[in-house]
Amino acid sequence: MSGPPFYLPAGNECALFEHAWRHRLPLLLKGPTGCGKTRFVAHMAARLGRPLVTVSCHDDLTAADLTGRFLLQGGETVWVDGPLTRAVRAGGICYLDEVVEARKDVTVVLHPLTDDRRILPLERTGETLAAPPEFMLVVSYNPGYQSLVKSLKPSTRQRFLALSFDFPAPEPEISVVARESGLPPERVRPLVLLAGRLRALAGQDLEEGASTRLLVYAATLIADGVSLTDAIRAALIEPLTDDIEVKRGLTEVVQAVLG
Repeated sequence: MSGPPFYLPAGNECALFEHAWRHRLPLLLKGPTGCGKTRFVAHMAARLGRPLVTVSCHDDLTAADLTGRFLLQGGETVWVDGPLTRAVRAGGICYLDEVVEARKDVTVVLHPLTDDRRILPLERTGETLAAPPEFMLVVSYNPGYQSLVKSLKPSTRQRFLALSFDFPAPEPEISVVARESGLPPERVRPLVLLAGRLRALAGQDLEEGASTRLLVYAATLIADGVSLTDAIRAALIEPLTDDIEVKRGLTEVVQAVLG
């Protein structure tokens, strides 16, 4: 039987997650795209032996998408649970990734689950589900690029414990990328150095810097025989921008760092 998905802790986040789960407290994860938030939740769900339901939030996600709806099946109208409802019934961990991307009515549905009531009212069926002790709600978002229009209200944020995530320090990041890609650490090191330079451009020429996820992609290509130039272009330049001038500038950074 395989163990939890690999995750290299940066601090005491694993212990804090366990404390939150044990005391039935909801958790908010904040941090840039591709820094390991989703992997962390998957790791902790497996470690705690709880089923994990992950929802990638988007502009069209409504409360009904989370709770469920009546659907026509075989000529009959039947109720079908949404992912949040399934997680509550199963005593699982429900992870809403980039929760601020969802419509505003979603946070209203979450409120009864984030206070001492820990209930999920299903208005369409008249049912009120009491979350079992094992259920946990985890949400995340990236505060780096969210506008004032898309942010969590203070009244919502203060319903959650919160942990801030960032990209790993160079040595741990080398270890993570090498393990995930199969590329030897000495060949990963220049990629991590390059990522540091690219991240310094975030908020200037780039909306966001190169993520650890993109580093793993680049290293995976290189380990499979793709040239360094092609791997970096496909994984560390093209995903970051569509602007021709910015891509030219990033290429110059690559040449300056890697020679």
